[in-house]
Amino acid sequence: MEKLTKEQIDKAIALLKMRPDSKLETHLNACVHCGLCASSCMYYKAMKENKFIPARKVELVASLYRRYCTLTGRVAPFLVNARELDDQMAEEMIDSLFGACTMCGRCVKHCSIGVDIAYIVHFGRRMLAAMGLVPKTLQATVDAALTTGNNMGIETSDFVDTIQWMEEELQDECGEDARIPLDETDKDILYTLNPREPKFFPLSIAAIAKIFYAAKESWTISTHMYDVTNYGLFNGNNEQAGQIAKRLHDEVIIKRCKRLVLGECGHGSRANRWEAPNYLQQPYEFETITAVELINNYIRTGRIKIDKSLNQELVTLHDPCNLVRNGGLLSELRFAVKSAVSNFVEMTPHGMDNFCCGGGGGQLAMSEYNERRIKIGEIKADQIRKTGAKVVVTPCHNCVDQLSQLNQVYHLNVKIKTIAEIVADALVLDKE
Repeated sequence: MEKLTKEQIDKAIALLKMRPDSKLETHLNACVHCGLCASSCMYYKAMKENKFIPARKVELVASLYRRYCTLTGRVAPFLVNARELDDQMAEEMIDSLFGACTMCGRCVKHCSIGVDIAYIVHFGRRMLAAMGLVPKTLQATVDAALTTGNNMGIETSDFVDTIQWMEEELQDECGEDARIPLDETDKDILYTLNPREPKFFPLSIAAIAKIFYAAKESWTISTHMYDVTNYGLFNGNNEQAGQIAKRLHDEVIIKRCKRLVLGECGHGSRANRWEAPNYLQQPYEFETITAVELINNYIRTGRIKIDKSLNQELVTLHDPCNLVRNGGLLSELRFAVKSAVSNFVEMTPHGMDNFCCGGGGGQLAMSEYNERRIKIGEIKADQIRKTGAKVVVTPCHNCVDQLSQLNQVYHLNVKIKTIAEIVADALVLDKE
Protein backbone atom coordinates (compact mmCIF):
# COMPACT_ATOMS: atom_id res chain seq x y z
CA MET A 1 0.00 0.00 0.00
CA GLU A 2 1.31 3.45 -0.89
CA LYS A 3 1.74 5.99 1.88
CA LEU A 4 -1.53 7.71 2.79
CA THR A 5 -1.95 11.34 1.83
CA LYS A 6 -3.58 13.96 4.03
CA GLU A 7 -6.40 14.21 1.50
CA GLN A 8 -7.16 10.50 1.82
CA ILE A 9 -7.16 10.67 5.62
CA ASP A 10 -9.38 13.75 5.64
CA LYS A 11 -11.97 12.00 3.46
CA ALA A 12 -12.19 9.06 5.85
CA ILE A 13 -12.36 11.21 8.97
CA ALA A 14 -15.06 13.34 7.34
CA LEU A 15 -17.30 10.27 7.36
CA LEU A 16 -16.85 9.94 11.12
CA LYS A 17 -17.64 13.61 11.59
CA MET A 18 -20.75 13.71 9.41
CA ARG A 19 -24.15 14.51 10.89
CA PRO A 20 -24.57 12.51 14.09
CA ASP A 21 -25.23 8.83 13.37
CA SER A 22 -26.88 7.66 16.57
CA LYS A 23 -26.72 4.00 15.53
CA LEU A 24 -22.99 4.17 14.85
CA GLU A 25 -22.25 6.05 18.07
CA THR A 26 -24.39 3.71 20.15
CA HIS A 27 -22.82 0.54 18.85
CA LEU A 28 -19.26 1.87 18.91
CA ASN A 29 -19.68 2.76 22.57
CA ALA A 30 -21.64 -0.34 23.58
CA CYS A 31 -19.06 -3.11 23.25
CA VAL A 32 -17.99 -4.36 26.70
CA HIS A 33 -15.20 -6.61 25.37
CA CYS A 34 -16.71 -9.75 26.87
CA GLY A 35 -15.40 -11.92 24.04
CA LEU A 36 -18.60 -13.91 23.49
CA CYS A 37 -18.50 -12.96 19.81
CA ALA A 38 -15.25 -14.93 19.33
CA SER A 39 -16.88 -18.35 19.35
CA SER A 40 -19.48 -17.21 16.83
CA CYS A 41 -16.97 -16.12 14.18
CA MET A 42 -15.78 -18.58 11.54
CA TYR A 43 -12.46 -16.75 11.16
CA TYR A 44 -11.62 -17.02 14.84
CA LYS A 45 -12.86 -20.60 15.12
CA ALA A 46 -10.78 -21.64 12.12
CA MET A 47 -7.57 -19.75 12.89
CA LYS A 48 -7.59 -18.96 16.62
CA GLU A 49 -5.87 -15.59 16.26
CA ASN A 50 -7.08 -12.72 18.43
CA LYS A 51 -7.15 -10.30 15.52
CA PHE A 52 -10.07 -12.27 14.10
CA ILE A 53 -12.31 -11.73 17.15
CA PRO A 54 -15.24 -9.56 15.96
CA ALA A 55 -14.82 -7.18 18.91
CA ARG A 56 -11.28 -6.43 17.68
CA LYS A 57 -12.77 -5.28 14.38
CA VAL A 58 -15.18 -3.03 16.25
CA GLU A 59 -12.28 -1.62 18.23
CA LEU A 60 -10.43 -0.56 15.07
CA VAL A 61 -13.27 1.76 14.09
CA ALA A 62 -14.07 2.74 17.68
CA SER A 63 -10.48 3.81 18.36
CA LEU A 64 -10.62 6.18 15.39
CA TYR A 65 -13.95 7.55 16.56
CA ARG A 66 -12.48 8.27 19.99
CA ARG A 67 -9.42 9.93 18.45
CA TYR A 68 -11.23 12.30 16.13
CA CYS A 69 -14.69 12.73 17.64
CA THR A 70 -14.19 12.92 21.42
CA LEU A 71 -12.46 15.52 23.56
CA THR A 72 -10.47 12.99 25.58
CA GLY A 73 -9.31 11.25 22.42
CA ARG A 74 -8.07 14.51 20.94
CA VAL A 75 -6.34 15.75 24.12
CA ALA A 76 -5.05 12.54 25.69
CA PRO A 77 -5.51 9.69 23.19
CA PHE A 78 -3.36 7.27 25.21
CA LEU A 79 -5.93 7.31 28.05
CA VAL A 80 -8.73 5.85 25.88
CA ASN A 81 -6.77 3.84 23.32
CA ALA A 82 -7.55 6.38 20.61
CA ARG A 83 -5.52 5.71 17.48
CA GLU A 84 -4.34 7.80 14.56
CA LEU A 85 -5.45 6.93 11.04
CA ASP A 86 -2.04 6.20 9.56
CA ASP A 87 -0.56 3.67 7.16
CA GLN A 88 -0.38 0.91 9.76
CA MET A 89 -3.95 1.46 10.87
CA ALA A 90 -5.21 1.44 7.27
CA GLU A 91 -3.43 -1.85 6.58
CA GLU A 92 -4.96 -3.41 9.69
CA MET A 93 -8.40 -2.21 8.65
CA ILE A 94 -8.06 -3.63 5.13
CA ASP A 95 -6.91 -6.99 6.45
CA SER A 96 -9.59 -7.25 9.15
CA LEU A 97 -12.61 -5.51 7.66
CA PHE A 98 -12.27 -6.69 4.06
CA GLY A 99 -10.10 -9.77 4.42
CA ALA A 100 -11.52 -11.35 7.57
CA CYS A 101 -15.27 -10.71 7.66
CA THR A 102 -18.19 -11.90 5.54
CA MET A 103 -20.54 -9.50 7.40
CA CYS A 104 -22.76 -12.54 7.99
CA GLY A 105 -24.13 -11.13 11.25
CA ARG A 106 -23.74 -14.31 13.28
CA CYS A 107 -21.66 -12.45 15.86
CA VAL A 108 -24.50 -9.95 16.26
CA LYS A 109 -26.87 -12.74 17.31
CA HIS A 110 -24.34 -13.99 19.86
CA CYS A 111 -23.44 -10.57 21.29
CA SER A 112 -24.62 -10.21 24.89
CA ILE A 113 -25.85 -6.67 24.25
CA GLY A 114 -26.59 -6.80 20.52
CA VAL A 115 -23.76 -4.70 19.09
CA ASP A 116 -24.30 -4.57 15.32
CA ILE A 117 -20.78 -5.60 14.42
CA ALA A 118 -21.58 -6.10 10.72
CA TYR A 119 -22.84 -2.52 10.54
CA ILE A 120 -19.61 -1.22 12.08
CA VAL A 121 -17.49 -3.34 9.72
CA HIS A 122 -19.42 -1.89 6.79
CA PHE A 123 -18.81 1.62 8.10
CA GLY A 124 -15.10 0.86 8.33
CA ARG A 125 -15.24 -0.31 4.72
CA ARG A 126 -16.87 2.98 3.80
CA MET A 127 -13.90 4.81 5.33
CA LEU A 128 -11.48 2.65 3.35
CA ALA A 129 -13.51 3.21 0.17
CA ALA A 130 -13.33 6.96 0.73
CA MET A 131 -9.54 6.62 0.79
CA GLY A 132 -9.51 4.48 -2.36
CA LEU A 133 -8.36 1.42 -0.43
CA VAL A 134 -10.89 -1.18 -1.55
CA PRO A 135 -9.10 -4.43 -2.55
CA LYS A 136 -8.55 -4.24 -6.31
CA THR A 137 -10.33 -7.49 -7.11
CA LEU A 138 -13.49 -6.43 -5.28
CA GLN A 139 -13.46 -2.97 -6.83
CA ALA A 140 -12.98 -4.53 -10.27
CA THR A 141 -16.24 -6.44 -9.77
CA VAL A 142 -18.07 -3.20 -8.98
CA ASP A 143 -16.42 -1.43 -11.89
CA ALA A 144 -17.53 -4.19 -14.26
CA ALA A 145 -21.14 -3.75 -13.14
CA LEU A 146 -20.92 0.02 -13.59
CA THR A 147 -19.36 -0.13 -17.06
CA THR A 148 -21.03 -3.19 -18.59
CA GLY A 149 -24.28 -3.62 -16.66
CA ASN A 150 -23.27 -6.90 -15.01
CA ASN A 151 -20.52 -7.82 -12.58
CA MET A 152 -18.89 -10.36 -14.89
CA GLY A 153 -18.72 -8.14 -17.95
CA ILE A 154 -20.74 -10.57 -20.10
CA GLU A 155 -21.33 -9.24 -23.61
CA THR A 156 -24.98 -8.84 -24.58
CA SER A 157 -24.57 -11.10 -27.61
CA ASP A 158 -23.13 -13.87 -25.43
CA PHE A 159 -25.97 -13.46 -22.94
CA VAL A 160 -28.59 -13.67 -25.69
CA ASP A 161 -26.92 -16.76 -27.15
CA THR A 162 -27.04 -18.47 -23.75
CA ILE A 163 -30.70 -17.59 -23.24
CA GLN A 164 -31.63 -18.87 -26.70
CA TRP A 165 -29.74 -22.10 -26.02
CA MET A 166 -31.62 -22.55 -22.74
CA GLU A 167 -34.91 -21.80 -24.48
CA GLU A 168 -34.23 -24.59 -26.98
CA GLU A 169 -33.50 -26.97 -24.10
CA LEU A 170 -36.73 -25.87 -22.41
CA GLN A 171 -38.75 -26.43 -25.59
CA ASP A 172 -37.31 -29.92 -25.99
CA GLU A 173 -38.70 -30.76 -22.56
CA CYS A 174 -41.90 -28.73 -22.38
CA GLY A 175 -42.99 -28.00 -25.95
CA GLU A 176 -42.61 -25.34 -28.61
CA ASP A 177 -44.72 -22.81 -26.69
CA ALA A 178 -42.19 -22.68 -23.81
CA ARG A 179 -40.17 -19.48 -23.96
CA ILE A 180 -37.61 -17.36 -22.15
CA PRO A 181 -38.83 -13.90 -23.21
CA LEU A 182 -36.29 -11.11 -23.60
CA ASP A 183 -36.89 -7.34 -23.49
CA GLU A 184 -40.68 -7.53 -23.57
CA THR A 185 -42.78 -4.80 -22.02
CA ASP A 186 -45.97 -4.65 -19.94
CA LYS A 187 -45.33 -7.99 -18.28
CA ASP A 188 -46.24 -8.83 -14.70
CA ILE A 189 -42.65 -9.72 -13.81
CA LEU A 190 -39.16 -8.46 -14.62
CA TYR A 191 -36.93 -11.34 -13.58
CA THR A 192 -33.28 -10.92 -12.60
CA LEU A 193 -30.29 -13.24 -12.64
CA ASN A 194 -26.94 -13.57 -11.00
CA PRO A 195 -24.43 -13.27 -13.90
CA ARG A 196 -22.88 -16.50 -12.66
CA GLU A 197 -25.96 -18.23 -14.10
CA PRO A 198 -25.44 -17.39 -17.79
CA LYS A 199 -21.68 -17.71 -17.28
CA PHE A 200 -21.44 -20.98 -15.33
CA PHE A 201 -24.88 -22.28 -14.29
CA PRO A 202 -27.26 -21.87 -17.26
CA LEU A 203 -29.42 -24.79 -16.08
CA SER A 204 -30.60 -22.53 -13.25
CA ILE A 205 -32.15 -20.26 -15.88
CA ALA A 206 -33.87 -23.21 -17.54
CA ALA A 207 -35.21 -24.30 -14.12
CA ILE A 208 -36.92 -21.02 -13.30
CA ALA A 209 -38.20 -20.76 -16.89
CA LYS A 210 -39.77 -24.21 -16.53
CA ILE A 211 -41.50 -23.06 -13.33
CA PHE A 212 -42.76 -19.90 -15.04
CA TYR A 213 -44.01 -22.02 -17.95
CA ALA A 214 -45.91 -24.33 -15.59
CA ALA A 215 -47.38 -21.32 -13.74
CA LYS A 216 -48.35 -19.63 -17.04
CA GLU A 217 -46.52 -16.52 -15.81
CA SER A 218 -46.28 -13.22 -17.65
CA TRP A 219 -42.58 -12.38 -17.45
CA THR A 220 -39.46 -11.12 -19.16
CA ILE A 221 -35.72 -10.68 -18.70
CA SER A 222 -33.95 -7.48 -19.73
CA THR A 223 -30.79 -7.83 -21.78
CA HIS A 224 -29.83 -4.32 -20.71
CA MET A 225 -30.05 -4.77 -16.94
CA TYR A 226 -30.62 -8.27 -15.59
CA ASP A 227 -27.97 -8.39 -12.83
CA VAL A 228 -29.51 -8.94 -9.39
CA THR A 229 -26.15 -8.54 -7.65
CA ASN A 230 -24.79 -5.31 -6.20
CA TYR A 231 -21.23 -5.54 -4.91
CA GLY A 232 -21.52 -1.90 -3.91
CA LEU A 233 -23.05 -3.40 -0.77
CA PHE A 234 -19.62 -4.87 -0.03
CA ASN A 235 -17.05 -2.37 -1.24
CA GLY A 236 -18.35 0.37 1.09
CA ASN A 237 -19.10 2.88 -1.67
CA ASN A 238 -22.77 3.76 -1.21
CA GLU A 239 -22.73 6.07 -4.20
CA GLN A 240 -21.70 3.24 -6.51
CA ALA A 241 -24.19 0.91 -4.84
CA GLY A 242 -26.87 3.50 -5.53
CA GLN A 243 -25.89 3.78 -9.20
CA ILE A 244 -26.22 0.04 -9.68
CA ALA A 245 -29.54 -0.07 -7.81
CA LYS A 246 -30.96 2.83 -9.82
CA ARG A 247 -30.26 1.09 -13.12
CA LEU A 248 -32.31 -1.92 -12.10
CA HIS A 249 -35.05 0.28 -10.64
CA ASP A 250 -35.22 2.29 -13.86
CA GLU A 251 -35.34 -0.83 -16.01
CA VAL A 252 -38.51 -1.99 -14.24
CA ILE A 253 -40.08 1.38 -15.04
CA ILE A 254 -38.88 1.35 -18.66
CA LYS A 255 -40.22 -2.17 -19.20
CA ARG A 256 -43.48 -1.19 -17.46
CA CYS A 257 -43.47 -4.33 -15.32
CA LYS A 258 -45.55 -4.71 -12.19
CA ARG A 259 -43.07 -6.62 -10.05
CA LEU A 260 -39.34 -6.98 -9.72
CA VAL A 261 -38.49 -10.60 -8.91
CA LEU A 262 -35.04 -11.07 -7.43
CA GLY A 263 -33.24 -14.21 -8.56
CA GLU A 264 -31.60 -16.57 -6.09
CA CYS A 265 -28.91 -14.33 -4.63
CA GLY A 266 -28.69 -13.54 -0.93
CA HIS A 267 -26.89 -10.20 -1.05
CA GLY A 268 -28.69 -9.23 -4.28
CA SER A 269 -32.03 -9.70 -2.55
CA ARG A 270 -30.90 -7.62 0.40
CA ALA A 271 -29.32 -4.91 -1.74
CA ASN A 272 -32.35 -4.45 -3.98
CA ARG A 273 -35.21 -5.11 -1.59
CA TRP A 274 -34.08 -3.44 1.61
CA GLU A 275 -31.02 -1.30 0.92
CA ALA A 276 -31.76 0.17 -2.52
CA PRO A 277 -34.68 2.41 -1.46
CA ASN A 278 -32.29 3.87 1.14
CA TYR A 279 -29.57 4.40 -1.47
CA LEU A 280 -32.06 6.16 -3.76
CA GLN A 281 -33.93 7.94 -0.97
CA GLN A 282 -37.31 6.94 -2.37
CA PRO A 283 -39.88 4.17 -1.99
CA TYR A 284 -40.26 1.88 -4.99
CA GLU A 285 -43.30 2.24 -7.23
CA PHE A 286 -43.52 -1.51 -7.76
CA GLU A 287 -43.49 -4.65 -5.68
CA THR A 288 -40.15 -6.35 -5.04
CA ILE A 289 -40.14 -10.04 -4.12
CA THR A 290 -37.64 -12.89 -4.04
CA ALA A 291 -37.89 -15.86 -6.39
CA VAL A 292 -38.32 -18.18 -3.40
CA GLU A 293 -41.40 -16.33 -2.17
CA LEU A 294 -42.85 -16.31 -5.68
CA ILE A 295 -42.32 -20.06 -6.11
CA ASN A 296 -43.96 -20.67 -2.74
CA ASN A 297 -46.95 -18.62 -3.83
CA TYR A 298 -47.28 -20.84 -6.91
CA ILE A 299 -47.21 -23.94 -4.72
CA ARG A 300 -49.68 -22.61 -2.14
CA THR A 301 -52.19 -21.44 -4.74
CA GLY A 302 -51.89 -24.50 -6.95
CA ARG A 303 -50.46 -22.66 -9.95
CA ILE A 304 -47.82 -25.38 -10.17
CA LYS A 305 -48.08 -29.05 -9.24
CA ILE A 306 -45.31 -30.73 -7.29
CA ASP A 307 -44.55 -34.41 -6.77
CA LYS A 308 -41.92 -34.66 -4.06
CA SER A 309 -41.43 -38.37 -4.78
CA LEU A 310 -39.48 -37.29 -7.86
CA ASN A 311 -36.70 -36.12 -5.50
CA GLN A 312 -35.78 -39.14 -3.38
CA GLU A 313 -32.18 -38.33 -2.37
CA LEU A 314 -31.48 -37.01 1.13
CA VAL A 315 -31.42 -33.20 0.95
CA THR A 316 -30.09 -30.57 3.35
CA LEU A 317 -30.44 -26.80 3.21
CA HIS A 318 -27.78 -24.11 3.55
CA ASP A 319 -29.30 -20.84 4.81
CA PRO A 320 -27.81 -17.80 3.02
CA CYS A 321 -27.07 -15.21 5.71
CA ASN A 322 -28.72 -12.30 3.88
CA LEU A 323 -31.93 -14.25 3.25
CA VAL A 324 -32.38 -15.85 6.66
CA ARG A 325 -30.46 -14.18 9.49
CA ASN A 326 -30.69 -10.75 7.83
CA GLY A 327 -33.78 -11.29 5.69
CA GLY A 328 -36.26 -13.29 7.75
CA LEU A 329 -37.03 -15.97 5.15
CA LEU A 330 -36.27 -18.98 7.34
CA SER A 331 -39.72 -20.60 7.03
CA GLU A 332 -40.10 -19.64 3.37
CA LEU A 333 -36.95 -21.53 2.39
CA ARG A 334 -38.07 -24.62 4.27
CA PHE A 335 -41.55 -24.57 2.81
CA ALA A 336 -40.13 -24.60 -0.71
CA VAL A 337 -37.61 -27.37 -0.07
CA LYS A 338 -39.92 -29.60 1.98
CA SER A 339 -42.61 -29.26 -0.68
CA ALA A 340 -40.23 -30.55 -3.34
CA VAL A 341 -38.21 -33.35 -1.68
CA SER A 342 -39.07 -36.61 0.04
CA ASN A 343 -36.17 -36.74 2.48
CA PHE A 344 -34.90 -33.65 4.28
CA VAL A 345 -32.39 -33.18 7.09
CA GLU A 346 -31.28 -29.98 8.82
CA MET A 347 -27.68 -28.97 9.43
CA THR A 348 -26.54 -28.29 12.98
CA PRO A 349 -26.72 -25.40 13.62
CA HIS A 350 -29.10 -23.94 11.03
CA GLY A 351 -31.52 -21.09 10.47
CA MET A 352 -30.76 -17.93 12.44
CA ASP A 353 -27.69 -19.60 13.97
CA ASN A 354 -26.42 -20.88 10.64
CA PHE A 355 -22.73 -20.68 9.80
CA CYS A 356 -21.93 -18.61 6.73
CA CYS A 357 -20.65 -20.64 3.77
CA GLY A 358 -17.59 -18.35 3.79
CA GLY A 359 -18.20 -16.71 0.42
CA GLY A 360 -20.25 -13.71 1.54
CA GLY A 361 -19.23 -10.12 2.15
CA GLY A 362 -17.45 -9.99 -1.19
CA GLN A 363 -15.00 -12.75 -0.26
CA LEU A 364 -15.62 -14.65 -3.50
CA ALA A 365 -14.51 -11.57 -5.43
CA MET A 366 -11.30 -11.04 -3.43
CA SER A 367 -8.80 -13.59 -4.71
CA GLU A 368 -6.11 -12.29 -2.35
CA TYR A 369 -8.03 -13.91 0.53
CA ASN A 370 -8.84 -17.24 -1.16
CA GLU A 371 -6.81 -19.29 1.29
CA ARG A 372 -8.68 -17.86 4.26
CA ARG A 373 -12.03 -18.29 2.50
CA ILE A 374 -11.47 -21.98 1.90
CA LYS A 375 -10.09 -22.45 5.42
CA ILE A 376 -13.14 -21.01 7.16
CA GLY A 377 -15.36 -22.96 4.77
CA GLU A 378 -14.22 -26.19 6.40
CA ILE A 379 -16.73 -25.48 9.16
CA LYS A 380 -19.56 -25.56 6.61
CA ALA A 381 -18.06 -28.62 4.93
CA ASP A 382 -18.10 -30.48 8.27
CA GLN A 383 -21.74 -29.48 8.79
CA ILE A 384 -22.70 -30.87 5.41
CA ARG A 385 -20.76 -34.09 5.89
CA LYS A 386 -22.44 -34.78 9.25
CA THR A 387 -25.93 -34.61 7.72
CA GLY A 388 -25.22 -37.50 5.35
CA ALA A 389 -27.08 -35.57 2.65
CA LYS A 390 -26.45 -36.21 -1.03
CA VAL A 391 -27.88 -32.86 -2.16
CA VAL A 392 -27.29 -29.39 -0.70
CA VAL A 393 -29.89 -26.79 -1.66
CA THR A 394 -29.28 -23.08 -1.30
CA PRO A 395 -31.10 -20.11 -2.90
CA CYS A 396 -27.96 -18.06 -3.57
CA HIS A 397 -25.47 -18.38 -6.42
CA ASN A 398 -22.62 -16.93 -4.37
CA CYS A 399 -23.28 -19.71 -1.87
CA VAL A 400 -23.54 -22.21 -4.75
CA ASP A 401 -20.11 -21.15 -5.98
CA GLN A 402 -18.49 -21.34 -2.54
CA LEU A 403 -20.16 -24.66 -1.71
CA SER A 404 -19.05 -26.07 -5.07
CA GLN A 405 -15.45 -25.22 -4.24
CA LEU A 406 -15.79 -26.69 -0.75
CA ASN A 407 -17.31 -29.79 -2.33
CA GLN A 408 -14.13 -30.28 -4.34
CA VAL A 409 -11.58 -29.30 -1.70
CA TYR A 410 -13.12 -31.33 1.13
CA HIS A 411 -14.37 -34.23 -1.03
CA LEU A 412 -18.00 -34.00 0.07
CA ASN A 413 -19.38 -35.78 -3.01
CA VAL A 414 -22.67 -33.89 -2.93
CA LYS A 415 -24.76 -32.10 -5.53
CA ILE A 416 -25.33 -28.36 -5.11
CA LYS A 417 -28.70 -27.07 -6.32
CA THR A 418 -30.82 -23.93 -6.12
CA ILE A 419 -34.42 -23.98 -4.94
CA ALA A 420 -35.63 -23.36 -8.50
CA GLU A 421 -33.69 -26.41 -9.65
CA ILE A 422 -35.01 -28.70 -6.93
CA VAL A 423 -38.59 -27.49 -7.49
CA ALA A 424 -38.25 -27.83 -11.28
CA ASP A 425 -37.10 -31.44 -10.76
CA ALA A 426 -40.36 -32.14 -8.90
CA LEU A 427 -42.70 -30.34 -11.33
CA VAL A 428 -45.64 -32.20 -12.80
CA LEU A 429 -46.47 -30.51 -16.09
CA ASP A 430 -49.99 -30.29 -17.43
CA LYS A 431 -49.96 -32.62 -20.43
CA GLU A 432 -52.49 -30.44 -22.23
